Amino acid sequence: MPEVREQTTKTVKDLLIPDTILDVQQTTCCIVGGGPTGIVLALLLARQGIPVMLLEAHKTFERDFRGDLIQAGAMEIMDKLGLTERLLAQVPHSKTGEIEFSLCGQTVSFADFSRLKTRHPYITIIPQVKLIEFLTAEAKRYPNFQLLVGANVQQLIEENGIIRGVRYRGNGGWHEVRSHLTVGADGRFSQVRKLAGMELIETAAPMDLLWFRLPRHPSEPEGLRVRYGSKRVLVTYNTSDGNWQIAAVIPKGSYREIQAAGIEALRQSIVEVVPEFADRVEHLKDWKQASLLSVQMGRLSQWYCPGLLLLGDAAHVMSPLGGVGITYAIQDAVAAANILSEPLLCGNLRISHLAAVQRNRELAIKVIQWFQSFMQKRITAKAVQADNSLKLPIYLRLRFLSDLRAKLLAFGVFPPHLKAKYRL
Repeated sequence: MPEVREQTTKTVKDLLIPDTILDVQQTTCCIVGGGPTGIVLALLLARQGIPVMLLEAHKTFERDFRGDLIQAGAMEIMDKLGLTERLLAQVPHSKTGEIEFSLCGQTVSFADFSRLKTRHPYITIIPQVKLIEFLTAEAKRYPNFQLLVGANVQQLIEENGIIRGVRYRGNGGWHEVRSHLTVGADGRFSQVRKLAGMELIETAAPMDLLWFRLPRHPSEPEGLRVRYGSKRVLVTYNTSDGNWQIAAVIPKGSYREIQAAGIEALRQSIVEVVPEFADRVEHLKDWKQASLLSVQMGRLSQWYCPGLLLLGDAAHVMSPLGGVGITYAIQDAVAAANILSEPLLCGNLRISHLAAVQRNRELAIKVIQWFQSFMQKRITAKAVQADNSLKLPIYLRLRFLSDLRAKLLAFGVFPPHLKAKYRL
Protein backbone atom coordinates (compact mmCIF):
# COMPACT_ATOMS: atom_id res chain seq x y z
CA MET A 1 0.00 0.00 0.00
CA PRO A 2 1.12 3.66 -0.36
CA GLU A 3 3.20 5.41 2.29
CA VAL A 4 0.16 7.20 3.73
CA ARG A 5 -1.41 3.80 4.46
CA GLU A 6 1.69 2.66 6.39
CA GLN A 7 1.72 5.86 8.44
CA THR A 8 -1.97 5.41 9.22
CA THR A 9 -1.52 1.86 10.56
CA LYS A 10 1.41 2.84 12.73
CA THR A 11 -0.31 5.92 14.13
CA VAL A 12 -3.54 4.11 14.98
CA LYS A 13 -1.90 1.04 16.50
CA ASP A 14 0.33 3.16 18.75
CA LEU A 15 -2.73 4.52 20.59
CA LEU A 16 -3.93 2.80 23.75
CA ILE A 17 -7.53 1.60 23.90
CA PRO A 18 -9.33 3.28 26.84
CA ASP A 19 -10.15 1.02 29.77
CA THR A 20 -13.80 2.04 29.83
CA ILE A 21 -16.00 2.68 26.80
CA LEU A 22 -19.36 4.05 27.90
CA ASP A 23 -21.18 3.01 24.74
CA VAL A 24 -20.65 1.74 21.20
CA GLN A 25 -22.82 3.09 18.40
CA GLN A 26 -23.12 1.81 14.85
CA THR A 27 -23.71 3.80 11.68
CA THR A 28 -22.97 3.57 7.99
CA CYS A 29 -21.08 6.85 7.67
CA CYS A 30 -19.41 8.74 10.51
CA ILE A 31 -18.51 12.33 9.61
CA VAL A 32 -16.13 14.24 11.88
CA GLY A 33 -16.56 18.00 11.68
CA GLY A 34 -19.71 20.11 11.52
CA GLY A 35 -18.54 22.70 8.99
CA PRO A 36 -20.03 23.23 5.52
CA THR A 37 -18.46 20.06 4.06
CA GLY A 38 -19.60 17.81 6.88
CA ILE A 39 -23.16 19.08 7.21
CA VAL A 40 -23.86 19.15 3.46
CA LEU A 41 -22.51 15.62 3.00
CA ALA A 42 -24.55 14.44 5.99
CA LEU A 43 -27.68 16.03 4.53
CA LEU A 44 -27.17 14.46 1.11
CA LEU A 45 -26.58 10.98 2.54
CA ALA A 46 -29.53 11.31 4.90
CA ARG A 47 -31.78 12.16 1.96
CA GLN A 48 -30.79 8.82 0.45
CA GLY A 49 -31.77 6.93 3.59
CA ILE A 50 -28.15 6.23 4.58
CA PRO A 51 -27.54 6.19 8.36
CA VAL A 52 -25.11 9.02 9.06
CA MET A 53 -23.66 10.39 12.29
CA LEU A 54 -22.09 13.85 12.43
CA LEU A 55 -19.60 14.50 15.25
CA GLU A 56 -18.82 18.07 16.23
CA ALA A 57 -16.15 18.81 18.86
CA HIS A 58 -17.78 22.04 20.04
CA LYS A 59 -21.04 22.03 21.99
CA THR A 60 -22.59 24.70 19.74
CA PHE A 61 -21.86 26.29 16.38
CA GLU A 62 -21.67 29.74 18.03
CA ARG A 63 -18.08 30.66 17.36
CA ASP A 64 -16.11 33.01 15.12
CA PHE A 65 -16.13 31.73 11.55
CA ARG A 66 -14.26 33.97 9.12
CA GLY A 67 -15.71 32.56 5.90
CA ASP A 68 -19.03 34.26 5.12
CA LEU A 69 -18.91 34.39 1.32
CA ILE A 70 -20.95 31.98 -0.78
CA GLN A 71 -20.31 31.97 -4.51
CA ALA A 72 -22.89 31.35 -7.23
CA GLY A 73 -21.84 27.72 -7.68
CA ALA A 74 -22.80 26.88 -4.11
CA MET A 75 -26.06 28.81 -4.37
CA GLU A 76 -26.99 26.77 -7.45
CA ILE A 77 -26.48 23.61 -5.39
CA MET A 78 -28.76 25.07 -2.71
CA ASP A 79 -31.31 25.74 -5.45
CA LYS A 80 -31.27 22.11 -6.54
CA LEU A 81 -31.66 21.01 -2.93
CA GLY A 82 -34.78 23.17 -2.72
CA LEU A 83 -33.28 25.31 0.05
CA THR A 84 -32.45 28.71 -1.42
CA GLU A 85 -35.75 30.48 -0.86
CA ARG A 86 -36.02 29.40 2.78
CA LEU A 87 -32.34 30.10 3.43
CA LEU A 88 -32.54 33.67 2.14
CA ALA A 89 -35.89 34.25 3.85
CA GLN A 90 -34.77 32.98 7.26
CA VAL A 91 -31.12 34.05 7.45
CA PRO A 92 -29.96 37.70 7.35
CA HIS A 93 -27.63 38.21 4.41
CA SER A 94 -26.22 40.72 1.95
CA LYS A 95 -24.98 40.50 -1.63
CA THR A 96 -22.25 41.96 -3.79
CA GLY A 97 -22.01 41.77 -7.56
CA GLU A 98 -18.27 42.21 -7.99
CA ILE A 99 -14.85 42.37 -6.41
CA GLU A 100 -13.08 45.67 -7.03
CA PHE A 101 -9.42 46.64 -6.74
CA SER A 102 -8.50 50.22 -5.80
CA LEU A 103 -5.02 51.76 -6.03
CA CYS A 104 -3.98 55.43 -6.12
CA GLY A 105 -7.42 56.66 -7.12
CA GLN A 106 -7.94 53.95 -9.75
CA THR A 107 -10.70 51.36 -9.31
CA VAL A 108 -11.23 48.37 -11.58
CA SER A 109 -13.41 45.29 -11.53
CA PHE A 110 -11.32 42.28 -10.51
CA ALA A 111 -14.28 39.89 -10.90
CA ASP A 112 -17.69 40.96 -12.19
CA PHE A 113 -20.26 38.37 -11.13
CA SER A 114 -23.22 40.36 -12.47
CA ARG A 115 -22.42 39.14 -16.00
CA LEU A 116 -22.53 35.43 -15.11
CA LYS A 117 -25.31 33.32 -16.60
CA THR A 118 -26.81 32.09 -13.36
CA ARG A 119 -29.78 32.73 -11.09
CA HIS A 120 -27.32 34.10 -8.54
CA PRO A 121 -24.97 36.55 -10.31
CA TYR A 122 -23.39 37.77 -7.09
CA ILE A 123 -21.62 36.69 -3.91
CA THR A 124 -24.04 35.98 -1.07
CA ILE A 125 -22.68 37.08 2.32
CA ILE A 126 -24.13 34.96 5.15
CA PRO A 127 -22.66 34.41 8.63
CA GLN A 128 -21.27 30.88 8.41
CA VAL A 129 -22.70 29.90 11.79
CA LYS A 130 -26.20 30.76 10.55
CA LEU A 131 -25.70 28.75 7.37
CA ILE A 132 -24.56 25.70 9.36
CA GLU A 133 -27.46 26.01 11.80
CA PHE A 134 -29.90 26.22 8.88
CA LEU A 135 -28.45 23.13 7.15
CA THR A 136 -28.35 21.20 10.43
CA ALA A 137 -32.02 21.90 11.03
CA GLU A 138 -32.73 20.61 7.52
CA ALA A 139 -30.74 17.41 8.14
CA LYS A 140 -32.58 16.79 11.41
CA ARG A 141 -35.77 16.27 9.41
CA TYR A 142 -34.41 12.84 8.45
CA PRO A 143 -34.56 10.09 11.11
CA ASN A 144 -31.34 8.44 9.89
CA PHE A 145 -29.31 11.59 10.67
CA GLN A 146 -27.76 12.00 14.11
CA LEU A 147 -25.75 14.94 15.43
CA LEU A 148 -23.39 14.51 18.39
CA VAL A 149 -21.99 17.77 19.81
CA GLY A 150 -19.15 18.01 22.28
CA ALA A 151 -17.70 14.88 20.68
CA ASN A 152 -13.94 15.34 20.64
CA VAL A 153 -12.46 12.60 18.43
CA GLN A 154 -9.24 11.22 19.93
CA GLN A 155 -8.66 7.92 18.15
CA LEU A 156 -9.33 6.10 14.90
CA ILE A 157 -10.39 2.47 15.15
CA GLU A 158 -8.34 0.25 12.86
CA GLU A 159 -8.99 -3.45 12.25
CA ASN A 160 -7.15 -5.53 9.69
CA GLY A 161 -5.77 -2.45 7.97
CA ILE A 162 -9.15 -0.72 7.63
CA ILE A 163 -10.50 2.28 9.56
CA ARG A 164 -13.73 1.10 11.22
CA GLY A 165 -14.76 4.24 13.09
CA VAL A 166 -13.62 6.58 15.84
CA ARG A 167 -13.36 6.91 19.60
CA TYR A 168 -14.30 10.26 21.07
CA ARG A 169 -14.42 11.91 24.46
CA GLY A 170 -17.56 13.68 25.62
CA ASN A 171 -20.44 13.48 28.06
CA GLY A 172 -18.26 12.23 30.87
CA GLY A 173 -16.12 9.62 29.18
CA TRP A 174 -15.07 7.63 26.12
CA HIS A 175 -17.46 6.53 23.36
CA GLU A 176 -17.10 4.56 20.14
CA VAL A 177 -18.75 5.04 16.78
CA ARG A 178 -18.33 2.10 14.42
CA SER A 179 -18.92 2.81 10.75
CA HIS A 180 -18.37 1.48 7.25
CA LEU A 181 -16.89 4.85 6.25
CA THR A 182 -15.29 7.59 8.33
CA VAL A 183 -15.02 11.05 6.78
CA GLY A 184 -12.65 13.67 8.18
CA ALA A 185 -14.21 17.08 7.47
CA ASP A 186 -12.79 18.81 10.52
CA GLY A 187 -11.03 21.73 8.89
CA ARG A 188 -7.56 23.12 8.34
CA PHE A 189 -6.25 21.83 11.71
CA SER A 190 -7.86 18.41 11.18
CA GLN A 191 -7.48 16.04 14.12
CA VAL A 192 -8.49 13.13 11.89
CA ARG A 193 -5.68 13.98 9.48
CA LYS A 194 -3.18 13.97 12.35
CA LEU A 195 -4.48 10.67 13.74
CA ALA A 196 -4.20 9.10 10.29
CA GLY A 197 -0.59 10.24 9.95
CA MET A 198 -1.32 12.13 6.75
CA GLU A 199 0.77 15.22 6.05
CA LEU A 200 -0.08 18.23 3.92
CA ILE A 201 2.17 19.31 1.10
CA GLU A 202 2.23 22.96 2.12
CA THR A 203 2.68 25.96 -0.16
CA ALA A 204 4.28 29.00 1.45
CA ALA A 205 1.91 31.96 1.76
CA PRO A 206 3.54 35.43 1.88
CA MET A 207 0.82 37.00 4.03
CA ASP A 208 -1.43 36.74 7.05
CA LEU A 209 -4.74 38.51 7.69
CA LEU A 210 -5.85 40.60 10.64
CA TRP A 211 -9.66 40.52 10.88
CA PHE A 212 -11.85 43.14 12.56
CA ARG A 213 -15.05 45.10 12.06
CA LEU A 214 -15.96 48.76 11.87
CA PRO A 215 -19.41 50.37 11.64
CA ARG A 216 -20.81 51.03 8.20
CA HIS A 217 -22.93 54.10 7.45
CA PRO A 218 -26.20 53.22 5.66
CA SER A 219 -25.40 55.70 2.88
CA GLU A 220 -22.11 53.98 1.98
CA PRO A 221 -22.12 51.79 -1.13
CA GLU A 222 -22.06 48.04 -0.65
CA GLY A 223 -19.43 45.81 -2.19
CA LEU A 224 -16.23 43.89 -1.77
CA ARG A 225 -13.11 45.90 -2.44
CA VAL A 226 -9.36 45.31 -2.20
CA ARG A 227 -7.85 48.68 -1.32
CA TYR A 228 -4.13 49.38 -1.72
CA GLY A 229 -2.13 51.88 0.33
CA SER A 230 1.54 52.65 0.80
CA LYS A 231 1.74 50.66 4.03
CA ARG A 232 -1.29 48.41 4.02
CA VAL A 233 -3.73 46.47 1.87
CA LEU A 234 -7.28 46.23 3.19
CA VAL A 235 -10.08 43.96 2.03
CA THR A 236 -13.51 45.32 2.95
CA TYR A 237 -17.04 44.04 2.48
CA ASN A 238 -20.42 44.84 4.01
CA THR A 239 -22.10 42.37 6.34
CA SER A 240 -25.79 41.84 7.05
CA ASP A 241 -25.49 43.35 10.56
CA GLY A 242 -24.56 46.83 9.32
CA ASN A 243 -20.78 46.62 9.63
CA TRP A 244 -17.71 46.53 7.44
CA GLN A 245 -15.82 43.27 7.72
CA ILE A 246 -12.17 44.17 7.20
CA ALA A 247 -9.12 42.02 6.56
CA ALA A 248 -5.80 43.81 6.82
CA VAL A 249 -3.13 42.06 4.75
CA ILE A 250 0.11 41.85 6.72
CA PRO A 251 3.45 40.20 5.89
CA LYS A 252 3.69 36.59 7.06
CA GLY A 253 4.78 36.40 10.70
CA SER A 254 4.63 40.17 11.33
CA TYR A 255 1.72 40.20 13.81
CA ARG A 256 3.84 40.65 16.97
CA GLU A 257 5.71 43.56 15.39
CA ILE A 258 2.42 45.24 14.40
CA GLN A 259 0.99 44.62 17.85
CA ALA A 260 4.09 46.09 19.50
CA ALA A 261 3.66 49.28 17.44
CA GLY A 262 0.30 49.80 19.14
CA ILE A 263 -3.36 49.99 18.23
CA GLU A 264 -3.07 53.68 17.28
CA ALA A 265 -0.52 52.85 14.58
CA LEU A 266 -2.93 50.26 13.17
CA ARG A 267 -5.76 52.80 13.18
CA GLN A 268 -3.60 55.33 11.34
CA SER A 269 -2.63 52.78 8.68
CA ILE A 270 -6.33 52.01 8.13
CA VAL A 271 -7.16 55.69 7.59
CA GLU A 272 -4.26 56.07 5.16
CA VAL A 273 -5.85 53.41 2.95
CA VAL A 274 -9.52 54.36 3.53
CA PRO A 275 -9.72 58.03 4.60
CA GLU A 276 -13.51 57.82 5.10
CA PHE A 277 -12.91 55.44 8.02
CA ALA A 278 -11.33 58.31 10.01
CA ASP A 279 -14.66 58.96 11.75
CA ARG A 280 -14.90 55.42 13.14
CA VAL A 281 -11.48 53.84 13.68
CA GLU A 282 -11.79 54.81 17.35
CA HIS A 283 -14.20 51.86 17.63
CA LEU A 284 -11.12 49.65 17.33
CA LYS A 285 -9.97 50.06 20.93
CA ASP A 286 -7.83 47.02 21.68
CA TRP A 287 -6.38 43.86 20.16
CA LYS A 288 -9.21 41.70 21.50
CA GLN A 289 -11.38 43.14 18.73
CA ALA A 290 -9.04 41.78 16.07
CA SER A 291 -8.20 38.18 15.26
CA LEU A 292 -5.23 36.84 13.34
CA LEU A 293 -5.68 34.39 10.48
CA SER A 294 -2.41 32.71 9.59
CA VAL A 295 -2.82 32.11 5.88
CA GLN A 296 -1.63 28.72 4.75
CA MET A 297 -2.21 26.60 1.69
CA GLY A 298 -1.59 22.95 1.03
CA ARG A 299 -3.14 19.65 0.08
CA LEU A 300 -2.71 15.96 0.69
CA SER A 301 -1.15 13.84 -2.02
CA GLN A 302 -3.70 11.16 -1.09
CA TRP A 303 -7.01 11.98 0.57
CA TYR A 304 -7.94 8.48 1.68
CA CYS A 305 -6.95 5.09 3.05
CA PRO A 306 -9.18 2.01 3.53
CA GLY A 307 -12.30 3.11 5.40
CA LEU A 308 -11.28 6.77 5.66
CA LEU A 309 -11.74 9.82 3.41
CA LEU A 310 -10.72 13.43 4.05
CA LEU A 311 -12.60 16.34 2.49
CA GLY A 312 -12.66 20.13 2.56
CA ASP A 313 -9.87 21.93 4.38
CA ALA A 314 -8.88 18.64 6.02
CA ALA A 315 -7.70 17.48 2.57
CA HIS A 316 -6.76 20.81 0.99
CA VAL A 317 -6.24 23.99 3.01
CA MET A 318 -7.47 27.01 1.06
CA SER A 319 -6.46 30.65 1.21
CA PRO A 320 -9.29 33.10 1.98
CA LEU A 321 -8.43 34.95 -1.24
CA GLY A 322 -11.46 35.11 -3.52
CA GLY A 323 -13.91 33.89 -0.88
CA VAL A 324 -14.18 30.39 -2.33
CA GLY A 325 -13.77 28.27 0.82
CA ILE A 326 -17.44 27.51 1.51
CA THR A 327 -18.19 26.91 -2.17
CA TYR A 328 -15.39 24.39 -2.63
CA ALA A 329 -16.32 22.69 0.65
CA ILE A 330 -19.90 22.21 -0.56
CA GLN A 331 -18.69 21.00 -3.95
CA ASP A 332 -16.50 18.40 -2.21
CA ALA A 333 -19.55 17.15 -0.36
CA VAL A 334 -21.58 16.90 -3.57
CA ALA A 335 -18.85 14.98 -5.39
CA ALA A 336 -18.48 12.58 -2.45
CA ALA A 337 -22.23 11.98 -2.21
CA ASN A 338 -22.55 11.40 -5.98
CA ILE A 339 -19.84 8.73 -5.91
CA LEU A 340 -20.32 7.11 -2.50
CA SER A 341 -24.09 6.94 -1.94
CA GLU A 342 -24.72 3.83 -4.03
CA PRO A 343 -21.78 1.80 -2.60
CA LEU A 344 -22.83 2.79 0.94
CA LEU A 345 -26.43 1.76 0.29
CA CYS A 346 -25.37 -1.55 -1.21
CA GLY A 347 -22.68 -2.26 1.38
CA ASN A 348 -19.91 -2.68 -1.20
CA LEU A 349 -17.76 0.41 -0.54
CA ARG A 350 -14.22 -0.03 -1.86
CA ILE A 351 -11.07 2.04 -1.74
CA SER A 352 -11.48 2.65 -5.47
CA HIS A 353 -14.62 4.66 -4.68
CA LEU A 354 -12.66 6.88 -2.29
CA ALA A 355 -9.95 7.35 -4.91
CA ALA A 356 -12.64 8.38 -7.39
CA VAL A 357 -13.71 11.24 -5.11
CA GLN A 358 -10.17 12.61 -5.07
CA ARG A 359 -9.84 12.30 -8.85
CA ASN A 360 -13.12 14.14 -9.30
CA ARG A 361 -12.04 17.12 -7.18
CA GLU A 362 -8.26 17.30 -7.39
CA LEU A 363 -7.89 19.32 -10.60
CA ALA A 364 -10.32 21.99 -9.39
CA ILE A 365 -8.38 22.29 -6.13
CA LYS A 366 -5.01 22.53 -7.89
CA VAL A 367 -6.27 25.25 -10.25
CA ILE A 368 -7.80 27.45 -7.54
CA GLN A 369 -4.77 27.06 -5.27
CA TRP A 370 -2.47 28.04 -8.12
CA PHE A 371 -4.65 31.09 -8.78
CA GLN A 372 -4.69 32.04 -5.08
CA SER A 373 -0.91 31.69 -4.85
CA PHE A 374 -0.43 33.83 -7.98
CA MET A 375 -2.64 36.62 -6.64
CA GLN A 376 -1.25 36.51 -3.10
CA LYS A 377 2.27 37.17 -4.34
CA ARG A 378 1.12 40.13 -6.40
CA ILE A 379 -1.08 41.61 -3.68
CA THR A 380 1.75 41.60 -1.15
CA ALA A 381 4.20 42.99 -3.74
CA LYS A 382 1.89 45.91 -4.43
CA ALA A 383 1.50 46.54 -0.70
CA VAL A 384 5.25 47.10 -0.43
CA GLN A 385 5.65 49.13 -3.62
CA ALA A 386 2.47 51.19 -3.60
CA ASP A 387 2.95 54.92 -4.21
CA ASN A 388 1.04 57.62 -6.03
CA SER A 389 2.70 56.89 -9.36
CA LEU A 390 1.72 53.22 -9.57
CA LYS A 391 -0.89 51.98 -11.99
CA LEU A 392 -2.92 48.82 -11.73
CA PRO A 393 -1.34 46.11 -13.91
CA ILE A 394 -2.87 45.22 -17.27
CA TYR A 395 -4.15 41.83 -16.08
CA LEU A 396 -6.43 43.69 -13.65
CA ARG A 397 -7.72 46.19 -16.22
CA LEU A 398 -8.80 43.89 -19.06
CA ARG A 399 -12.57 43.32 -18.97
CA PHE A 400 -12.57 39.80 -20.38
CA LEU A 401 -10.14 38.69 -17.65
CA SER A 402 -12.54 40.08 -15.05
CA ASP A 403 -15.25 37.83 -16.50
CA LEU A 404 -12.94 34.81 -16.51
CA ARG A 405 -11.93 35.39 -12.91
CA ALA A 406 -15.57 35.72 -11.89
CA LYS A 407 -16.40 32.39 -13.53
CA LEU A 408 -13.42 30.67 -11.90
CA LEU A 409 -14.27 31.97 -8.42
CA ALA A 410 -18.00 31.30 -8.78
CA PHE A 411 -17.88 27.76 -10.18
CA GLY A 412 -14.30 26.48 -10.37
CA VAL A 413 -13.30 24.05 -13.11
CA PHE A 414 -15.41 20.94 -13.74
CA PRO A 415 -17.84 21.68 -10.89
CA PRO A 416 -19.78 18.62 -9.70
CA HIS A 417 -23.44 18.46 -10.71
CA LEU A 418 -25.87 17.33 -8.03
CA LYS A 419 -27.65 14.15 -9.11
CA ALA A 420 -31.42 14.39 -9.47
CA LYS A 421 -32.05 11.87 -6.67
CA TYR A 422 -30.93 14.41 -4.03
CA ARG A 423 -33.28 17.14 -5.15
CA LEU A 424 -36.68 17.98 -3.68
